[in-house]
Amino acid sequence: MTLAIVAEPTPLKLNADGVVLVGNTRVTLDTVVSAFLEGAAAEEIVEQYPSLQLADVYSVIAYYLQQKTEVDAYLKNRQERAAQVRQENEHRFNPNGIRDRLMARLDHQRQG
Repeated sequence: MTLAIVAEPTPLKLNADGVVLVGNTRVTLDTVVSAFLEGAAAEEIVEQYPSLQLADVYSVIAYYLQQKTEVDAYLKNRQERAAQVRQENEHRFNPNGIRDRLMARLDHQRQG
């Protein structure tokens, strides 16, 4: 019997928002890499995100280790974009005093 050696594509896909997802899930590359960098084994990542396939997680970790510079740049860009969006949202919707405003609204509804 001969062992067939085939190259399997990395189970990553780009969604419409430019976010890299793993396999046929909504779990992001960011999530898997972050868990891996925090010391989680592939099996632990699958336990935490059961929609993932173990082979896909191993493949993504291998991809990260082989393309570390590119993936780190992508992750840094995503973090910067998240910070920018958070700042824009805080500017549009001032979080200061939100609890007081919500409690006042609730009291008004109870009285009305």
